[in-house]
Amino acid sequence: MNRREFLMVSTAAGLAASTRFAAAATRLDMYTASDANISDFFGNVIKPAFEAANAGIELNVVIARPAAALDAVAQRALAALSAKADPQLDFIEQYEPMLPAGGLEAGLWTDFSKAGLKNYGTLNKLAIQTPYGLPYRGSQVLLAYDTTKLPKDKVPKTFADLVAWIKANPGQFIYNRPDKGGSGFNFVNRVVHEVSGRDPGKFKVDNFNQATADDVLGKAWAALGDLAPSLYQSGAYTAGNTASLQLLAQGAVTMVPAWSDQALQAIAKGVLPETTGLVQLSDLALCGAFSQAVIPTNAAHLDASLKLADFLLLPETQAVIIEKLGGFPAVDWSNLPQALHDKYADVIPSSIPTFPQGDWTKAVQDGWYRNVAPNISRT
Repeated sequence: MNRREFLMVSTAAGLAASTRFAAAATRLDMYTASDANISDFFGNVIKPAFEAANAGIELNVVIARPAAALDAVAQRALAALSAKADPQLDFIEQYEPMLPAGGLEAGLWTDFSKAGLKNYGTLNKLAIQTPYGLPYRGSQVLLAYDTTKLPKDKVPKTFADLVAWIKANPGQFIYNRPDKGGSGFNFVNRVVHEVSGRDPGKFKVDNFNQATADDVLGKAWAALGDLAPSLYQSGAYTAGNTASLQLLAQGAVTMVPAWSDQALQAIAKGVLPETTGLVQLSDLALCGAFSQAVIPTNAAHLDASLKLADFLLLPETQAVIIEKLGGFPAVDWSNLPQALHDKYADVIPSSIPTFPQGDWTKAVQDGWYRNVAPNISRT
């Protein structure tokens, strides 16, 4: 099934789904707590295409928001594992496999590296954090810019080049407050990585140390403070990811950090002009993340769940994730059509660094307000 056929099946099968699968032999209960664009994507695109390719299986998309609701579902699955009962859960499209406490040790989640998935070997190795979570889509912060004012061959490709460009073009760059959106937060994190030797591995959720934080973050605050006079309006910061994209769309600035999925969707929908360029830093990329699906080992429909996992990694599905969802592929780009590879060549990362949640995040966000923008209220 090619991508065109995939989309045609999605549309046609969706219209008939309610009657066609009313008597399906297997109802696969898939849970999601993600935003509406993700649950809509599963309900309107993945469901009809997956059901058309797997006769007798109905994909039941269950929305469980807020995210904490999934904790209760996972706890129920763990209790069912102990009682050898049906967890009434077959698949979660995004969940932390380290949760719930004791679940991994009890054997709750499927080890995808040993599950026999036909497409597991196509995964981008950078996307695999643990074999108990299946990365199937990703998003990464990159730089979005106006090609009518900044030619592609003049775009900064390293952090040093970016700093030089910002200072040479005062007022043409802005990022959002780090606690108001991931694009600004990860721009600040890129500065933290830069001043600490470009080694994201130094920052882990369980290694926060106040003395180290004071030293490293102090250098980051100095670097960001040095940039401030060259930012939009000599030191303004937007209140979120969308606000940064709006300033770029209006021509008020030339370059902003942006989530890849938001930028790609904005271009596809005409919110950002087609002349918008996207680029990733080549010396060390800005941070990103992959959504990890999990499957309980005691799922009533384990085989059907593994079929869904394999389906999500198909080249056709991954291409649709890029083009319709604006996401990053979880499989290596070499498994996707060459035309797609060429279209996004400038944003394909050679690394996908991360920054830990917990104390490090709190220290960055709190410290930024105290040291970089003390005159800005957090409310």
